[in-house]
Amino acid sequence: MPARAEVPDMLVLPSVLTLEQASGCLAMLLQGLNAQTQPEVIADASALQQFDSSALAVLLACRRACLASGKTLQVRGLSPRLLQLATLYGVASLLGEPG
Repeated sequence: MPARAEVPDMLVLPSVLTLEQASGCLAMLLQGLNAQTQPEVIADASALQQFDSSALAVLLACRRACLASGKTLQVRGLSPRLLQLATLYGVASLLGEPG
């Protein structure tokens, strides 16, 4: 039987991530990140529908936590609006998306 390729661990963002949800969401994501075993962590942002700049702050905090534990973070599924906001703030390249 061939060896099974390991799938990178994934963090999933909620559909709503504004200032009101940011601290709770960050705590949840950091808990999930601490349980990750792969060196590359994937954050799935495709569910995000309603957000503000707090979503970027949460993603950047996750990135810092990944780097501190010797891991990398790739954010997938950034909506055009969130990618535009990340580009405006100059952080799109830090999230693993072209900017």
